[in-house]
Amino acid sequence: MFPYWHRALSASEMGSSSTSRLTPLMRWLGLTLVVVMILPMVGLLSASDWSAVDYQRRFSQTLMGLSPMAFTGLLLMLISSRLDYPGKAQLPIRWVVCGFSSLLAIALISSIHMVMNTNQFAVGRHDQILLQLRNQVEVGRHALQDPEKLKEYGEMLAAAGRVPAGATDEQVQKAGKLGIERQITEMDQQINRAERVRNGVVNEGLFSGLLGVVVFSVGFVLLALTAVL
Repeated sequence: MFPYWHRALSASEMGSSSTSRLTPLMRWLGLTLVVVMILPMVGLLSASDWSAVDYQRRFSQTLMGLSPMAFTGLLLMLISSRLDYPGKAQLPIRWVVCGFSSLLAIALISSIHMVMNTNQFAVGRHDQILLQLRNQVEVGRHALQDPEKLKEYGEMLAAAGRVPAGATDEQVQKAGKLGIERQITEMDQQINRAERVRNGVVNEGLFSGLLGVVVFSVGFVLLALTAVL
């Protein structure tokens, strides 16, 4: 019985010793991740131009892209502190975790309007492209109803060698009609592709942008509260 108790006690002590060696490593790893997150943000803030939409897009995307790294680093720092001092709440490292988490939560909440502005700007550019394509299709459909336009386009095709020499006016007009219809078909395909791209931009802005900011804001708030409670 005594040898068994001795072996069990030794295993427990070995587990405690292993944990005590692991927690400093977790703490430094977490701190490294936080520092790696801070450095690009400092570089970005040093060249700030808040009135430019492109800068707002870069800032919000960089902040969102580095938030998982910062959250992981702060969480590692908090876990290591909890393992080392499970019964103490008011420790400097926990206040550091609380402060950084609160700062990042505020930054993310403040960037919500930037995310919305950049999403609207991106969607607006795609809407302009779609509007131009639809206007071109409308012009082409009106040309199909105008014999003079059909003849004029047919003569352009004839000059380019795409209509047989000696073709009658009716054949030239028919060639012009077929050419315009072909262009309309191609533009309809371009519109379909542009609409898919636009919908992808809208969904990306909603899920990866706006909802992502909200989720990480809540996560950092909860992390800050967990650090001091």
